[in-house]
Formats: sequence, structure tokens, C-alpha cells
Amino acid sequence: MANKNSEHKIPTHVAIIMDGNGRWAQQRGLERPEGHIAGVEAVRLALKAAVSEGVKYLTLYTFSTENWGRPQEEVNAIMELFCKSVVAETPELKAQGVRARIMGDRSFLSEKVNHYIDRIESDTAAGERITLIFAMNYSSRHELTETFKSLAHQISTGELSVEEINADLISRSLYSAEYPDPDLVIRTGGEYRLSNFLLWQSAYSELYFTPILWPDFDHEAFHAAIEAYGSRNRRFGLVEPTE
Repeated sequence: MANKNSEHKIPTHVAIIMDGNGRWAQQRGLERPEGHIAGVEAVRLALKAAVSEGVKYLTLYTFSTENWGRPQEEVNAIMELFCKSVVAETPELKAQGVRARIMGDRSFLSEKVNHYIDRIESDTAAGERITLIFAMNYSSRHELTETFKSLAHQISTGELSVEEINADLISRSLYSAEYPDPDLVIRTGGEYRLSNFLLWQSAYSELYFTPILWPDFDHEAFHAAIEAYGSRNRRFGLVEPTE
């Protein structure tokens, strides 16, 4: 369900499309995987900024279903970087009260990657300060397709009737069912599109686009997005009452 708790103009849930790692590397004469390595530091900074600003959920578009079409060397580097980051970052996440979760279709991920997913989710399960959600092997069209297939199967077996299907049921059947919808979606890197990210969930999200490439996205840039969010009036399709 859309989150209407914006009394203090701080979004409860921020989602980020982390774009620009490859271009950042190319601008410096580096290989594309080097940009992803640099992007890890931006993840650390974004998480610290989110905690500082009072955000309770932070979702990062880590690897899309379309990203499998990238060069195999780059895909392998991203997966290996995730596994190494779990080892390196989990102690600090635990210390800071961060609960890490993975959202997406894990069936396509390797046994090794799934092992590290289980590890980080288990080791940080007690975190209550902020929930950090990595969208891995995720795309909205895939998510919705799998959701509708599941609902269709339940109808065919008599577990569910057509009349019971509504927007709330669909929301509760998505990968993101346990989280509030994002209040703010940020995209770095200068592009102006959502790229198949949280399309259902962001129906009433505020959108913020910045030309800053992801490895250069710091606390100041995060705060600028929060300030922009705070200046907007969210009506959720309603008319603002007049005095």
C-alpha cells in the first residue's frame, strides 16, 4: 500500500536506481567492473545518509533480469563483488542495526550467490534501525508475470476466485509484499526512466533524477533528493482540501 506518512517530509522508503558505474569507469579509462567496485562505497554512503535522514527502508536496484545480457565477464564480476561485499560488510551492518533483505527471483542465481544471500539475511535478521533491500535478478515485468501466473494457478485449483482479485491482493503477492511502497524513487546517471523497476509499487512515488553518476553519489546528493521530496505535495490522486 502507498505510504502516506510524510508529516515530517522524510520518506519512509527510498528506492534507488544506481546508474552510471560503467560510464564512471570509462571516463577514467578503467574497465567497467572497476565502476561497480567504486559503486560499493556509494552504497555505504547512501546507507549512512538514509539512516541519518531517518529513512526506514532503502531499496537498491542491484541487478536486473535484463543485466544477464551484459558481457559475461561483467556479470561474473558483479556476482563476485556481491559475495565479497557480504563478507566485508555484514559485521558493520549488524553493528549499525541494519536488516538486509534480497528481493527478486533467486532461482536464476548460482548456488554460491544464494549461499551468501542466506548468510547476510540470517546474520542481520535482528536489525531494527533500517531495512536495506537489494533487488537482485529483479524486474517489474518478471515480478508481475510470476505473480499473475501464481494467481491464475490458484484460480485453476479453486483456492481463489476471480472476484477475490484486487489491487491489494496483487500487492500482497509481489516480492515486495512485506515492505511499504517507496515514497521516493531516485535515479542517478542522468537518464529519465524507471527501467522496469518497481513499476507497480511506484504508482504514487515521487521521482527524482540526477545527472550524478552512482559512484559519485554522496550524502550531500542524497540530502538534495530528500529536500526535493520535502518540497512536493503528495495528494495520491485526491484534491487538496481548501480551508
